[in-house]
Amino acid sequence: MSGGVRLSEEEFVNESISIVERAQQDNIIIRILGGLAIYIHSQHCPRCQELHKTLGRLEGGFVFTDLDLIGYKKQLKDIRKFFEKKLNFKGDFYVNALFGGKRLIYYHPNNYYYADIFLSKLEFSHDVYFGDKPGNGRLELDFPTITTTDLVLEKLQIHDINKKDIIDLLVLFNGHNIIDHDSKENINGRYIARILADDWGFWYDAVNNLRLVKEFTAKFQEEEKLDTREKDMVISRVDKLLEYINKEPKTKNWQKRAKIGTKKPWYRNVEEVFR
Repeated sequence: MSGGVRLSEEEFVNESISIVERAQQDNIIIRILGGLAIYIHSQHCPRCQELHKTLGRLEGGFVFTDLDLIGYKKQLKDIRKFFEKKLNFKGDFYVNALFGGKRLIYYHPNNYYYADIFLSKLEFSHDVYFGDKPGNGRLELDFPTITTTDLVLEKLQIHDINKKDIIDLLVLFNGHNIIDHDSKENINGRYIARILADDWGFWYDAVNNLRLVKEFTAKFQEEEKLDTREKDMVISRVDKLLEYINKEPKTKNWQKRAKIGTKKPWYRNVEEVFR
């Protein structure tokens, strides 16, 4: 399936939330990731949702490409049964056979979109870990999406970050403040700093990506796609997060890896799964 989601934004948002709610009724914990999660978290900020479009997040008129979800690995069998039996989605035989312990792909019965379901952690350029089973992980901290904090980490872990992901981060920072604890519509700067303080490679890419967000924000303001107040707000929040990151004491793991620096690869080469 190529292109993007073949539903209106409202239909796709409502259907995605419904899937998470129906899973919850069966005691299955899944949460929405990525651009859709950021869009949902921006419902209190119509301007943020507008920026997803006006800044050119995706080509071809699409706003979303697929439904990204994450669940717990301990519930793998339940998740499979839920999508196959309750939702009548068709599984991708190749992906689910080879990567089923980490990732599942299911296609909508009418081919409106596909669901990409990760289990317990995102493993791309760097790892973003959510826990292995219900009751002791991060997925229960928010509903129907992962937290804004984890959304920031999801985007910051990308080594070769692109315009789409930079816009996602810009939209997040435009609509959410940086604080020092978990909160529904705020970003926990202290938690992000603690994660990065133990992983030099993740820290290195994250700091570079935050600098790119500031550069793109200034560029969008020069192009009159953002006003001065919006530019200043985004940049001040990025700077606040960088302050948390810089002040957090670094672990021995971080310090040891920092001595090697970029002499050795510090990120994972991500192989795209062809569908």
